[in-house]
Amino acid sequence: MKATENILDKFSIDYIRNQVLKNAYGNDDTFIASLDPRTLLLWYLFFGVVPWFVDDVKVLLALFAFVIITTKLAKTVPLLMFVFCLGILSQTGYLFIISIFFGGNLETILALLVLSLKVAVVSLASITVFSGMDPDKLANGLLAFGCPDQFSFSISFGYRILPLIMEEFQNIMLSFRLRGTTPDSKGIIGKFRFLAYQIKVAILSFYPLMLNMAKRSRTTVEALEMKGYKYAMSNKAVRQMKLSHLQFTSRDYYFASASILYVAVVFAMTL
Repeated sequence: MKATENILDKFSIDYIRNQVLKNAYGNDDTFIASLDPRTLLLWYLFFGVVPWFVDDVKVLLALFAFVIITTKLAKTVPLLMFVFCLGILSQTGYLFIISIFFGGNLETILALLVLSLKVAVVSLASITVFSGMDPDKLANGLLAFGCPDQFSFSISFGYRILPLIMEEFQNIMLSFRLRGTTPDSKGIIGKFRFLAYQIKVAILSFYPLMLNMAKRSRTTVEALEMKGYKYAMSNKAVRQMKLSHLQFTSRDYYFASASILYVAVVFAMTL
């Protein structure tokens, strides 16, 4: 009973907010975060695309083991890993149950295993890359590969506005609680009632949250236009100055070499 109460205590708005912000801004001291963003994007281009064209279970298991190690190096927060496991189970778990009731056999299980491994490899690769890059590194990496400045800024702005969204969401939820009656959270039943109440308030807070953030976004865009952001990003000299700090180091070469060597050995052993 105490274990169940501790698990339910974890699902609070403050805990979720802290976990999200930690994953977006608190992994600057990891090995993955020390790599050049261009290295991470090229690495993700392989591990995010190639697994979809591979059907060998051994190769997928080997790639899965490798991305588990990189995810560990990125020090991903527990909440994100919980969402990852929940997503894998929800995407393929129900297919496995349906196949059992409708005459599925070993071949069906093998096909579902291949699908699950593909989704898992791509998902963990995404978690590794985006846990190791802050908004500036991500935007600079995209700019270095020639992506439009508006696209890069949109992604960076989405990252940067994340703390404001969480803070605004917290304020709206507190206003709902002040105007309503919060259920008692004692005992197991009380924990579930309080959790259901939080979900209800979160749903009701969605529309005012979007409205308030739309107002803030418009103010931000107007401030950027007044400072000449559009002209600056279209100027090649300014873009070159912005990307001048990007530099490949020995860590990038070691990481790229280890990844290439590992993948080459895996594919060579399965031929």
